[in-house]
Amino acid sequence: MKKVGKGKTPLPSKQELLDFIRNSPGHVGKREIARAFHMTGDLRVELKRMLRELEAEGAVEKGGKRRFGRPGTLPEVAVVELFGTDTDGELLARPLVWREEGKPPTIYMAPERIAGVALGVGDRVLARLRRLRDDAYEGRTIRRISTGPAAVLGIFQIGPEGGFRIHPTDRREKADYIVPPDGSNGAENGELVLAELLPGRAWGLRQARVTERLGSMASPRAISLVAIHTHGIPTEFSPESIQQAEQAEAAPLGEREDLRDVPLVTIDGEDARDFDDAVFAEPDSSPDNPGGWHIIVAIADVAWYVRPNDALDRDAFERGNSVYFPDRVVPMLPEALSNGWCSLRPDEERPCLAVHMWLDADGNKLRHRFVRGLMRSKARLTYTQVQNARDGQPDEKTAPLVEPIIAPLYGAWEALFTARRRRGVLELNLPERKVVIDENGKVARVEPRPQWDSHRLIEDFMIQANVAAAEELERLRQPCMYRVHDQPTLEKMESLREFLGTLDINISKGQRPKAEQFNRILERVADTPHSEMVNQVILRSQAQAVYSPDNLGHFGLGLERYAHFTSPIRRYADLLVHRALIAGLKLGEGGLPADAAAKFGEIGEHISDTERRAALAERDSIDRYTASFLADRVGATFAGRVNGVTRFGLFVTLTETGADGLVPISTLPEDYYVHDERKHCLTGRRRGKVYRLGDMVEVMLSEADPITGSMVFTLLDEKGQPTSENRTRGKISLRPRRSKPFGKRRR
Repeated sequence: MKKVGKGKTPLPSKQELLDFIRNSPGHVGKREIARAFHMTGDLRVELKRMLRELEAEGAVEKGGKRRFGRPGTLPEVAVVELFGTDTDGELLARPLVWREEGKPPTIYMAPERIAGVALGVGDRVLARLRRLRDDAYEGRTIRRISTGPAAVLGIFQIGPEGGFRIHPTDRREKADYIVPPDGSNGAENGELVLAELLPGRAWGLRQARVTERLGSMASPRAISLVAIHTHGIPTEFSPESIQQAEQAEAAPLGEREDLRDVPLVTIDGEDARDFDDAVFAEPDSSPDNPGGWHIIVAIADVAWYVRPNDALDRDAFERGNSVYFPDRVVPMLPEALSNGWCSLRPDEERPCLAVHMWLDADGNKLRHRFVRGLMRSKARLTYTQVQNARDGQPDEKTAPLVEPIIAPLYGAWEALFTARRRRGVLELNLPERKVVIDENGKVARVEPRPQWDSHRLIEDFMIQANVAAAEELERLRQPCMYRVHDQPTLEKMESLREFLGTLDINISKGQRPKAEQFNRILERVADTPHSEMVNQVILRSQAQAVYSPDNLGHFGLGLERYAHFTSPIRRYADLLVHRALIAGLKLGEGGLPADAAAKFGEIGEHISDTERRAALAERDSIDRYTASFLADRVGATFAGRVNGVTRFGLFVTLTETGADGLVPISTLPEDYYVHDERKHCLTGRRRGKVYRLGDMVEVMLSEADPITGSMVFTLLDEKGQPTSENRTRGKISLRPRRSKPFGKRRR
């Protein structure tokens, strides 16, 4: 503080003034600043001068009504647009007007209902904002300005008195749509329909007119159909693509390397529909490499059939990748190719792009060689068959293959696995769930996906081939579509460090993260109640893997360079890598055009987006199938674990099925709950009850909606009673206690 005169209030320094403005939840006016520092009279003139200097220096910005804030500060009230949800299911928004450099802060919207209609993605609302931290705000809706998408997917319903309604499939849409008498398009009760929104409202609900009938919701295939239409996944190939695929023929041997006598085998899941990779291993015969291995990874030669800029290529690019649902696949290529000429069926000649790799006894790759070949798969095997054979229980098919084929594969894999451990691969333990569909299209069971050595064998063979592809393209100076996984940001590492500190696990501040560092933490908590929680938090600290022509390395795999090469039937990125290899090695037709590199940046963004789209659709379908499976068990109790903590409740994953659902905060025992985002917990301010990420809980299934895939749970107390019955007045606080104003602290 600068002394102004005897007995007078000291003048704050520019730094103190700047700290006050930056720590305020929004923009503040000169009157609020003067009041906080007890500035009157002539001091206000000095305050104006200091504010002008700070604004000229770019340290603060002037908002509306002559109010000041740190650059990038959002006003207390602003128009925002809802654009998606985070991993915990919270609605996310961004300011409609943002003139600063860089990305705008994220706004977490309370899940409110306006005029009986829940907020949804695409809505624009006038919201009251409260800053949580520099890059995040909490938003509460004042009023909706405009609705989101102009179309809705839902179930057509006929009321008892003949009125028409559409029940939306989007779980965020909690209200139905009214269909006018002339807007049904002949839809029948229970049909899945697409509808366009109409202006005007009836009884507070929006109106819609049916534009397309998609079939009965009772159909076994309806659930995946909902996911397909919700996420806009293309399902129809152009007539030119279909014709081109159906006219495809066997590839000639020509100058290809003849691999037909090599006993290559495919190893996939029982439900696999296409086989695009085959493997082979044998001990290296070179005396200079004792204990070493020679392995081959052969991949379907999709580039022979799908040429740059033809009809098949255009459709494949639009899709970006195949999408897999429990009951169907939406393929990147027409069936005549994906299940035909590009599928490595046993005992049938198929063109391939293969890589020979030589490993030493410790799994280090000594050299590699890419070839364009012609192969004949020896057998189509499953992970279960191979694992059983390895464990001494071969079946009729695998018994004659154990010694000549399966044993060498495991021998080479053990060397690769040694190198993997030495390299330091991030080993998260997060089991996936698998929905098993019966012959009638109904859910037979939901179970964890097995993780056997046979799965790891194929994974490590494919990783080694992908590394070789990236290295080869760099050697050839060819464009490469890398698969990049950047290291966690400093902000996420700081958040993780603070969280782990609550468990007495220390990470040095500012330390460059490494995968083996995370693995040591995971090993430390492996047999503790915190294991699941720590796995989840470390996963959320990671960057998202994407496709890019710029090499950032692959943090999770501990690799300096990595490119997808092994699945061109189902990933467009792999097809680009094949074309670049063909062009660089001069292996014949179907190579990458000379001008393709200029478009790689744009292509990388597109196929990264389609990959995320596919992942969301696949997850949504599994949620709906699981809700369908559990719909007749409403009222039953289950063991579960908290896998998400938000300001609005707890997300719980059931141990038995992996199903996810919400425990609304309104059903927790009465208290004022404070959400600590960094510690991933809700804490009752008065009673001190804490709900943490990773907590084991008992819940009762209250709601299960197969249409939206949403489930609602009620938390049970130690006596097995619903905690919602412990509430008396339903008082809840979603926000932490505000710190006292600067001036009051001084007084």
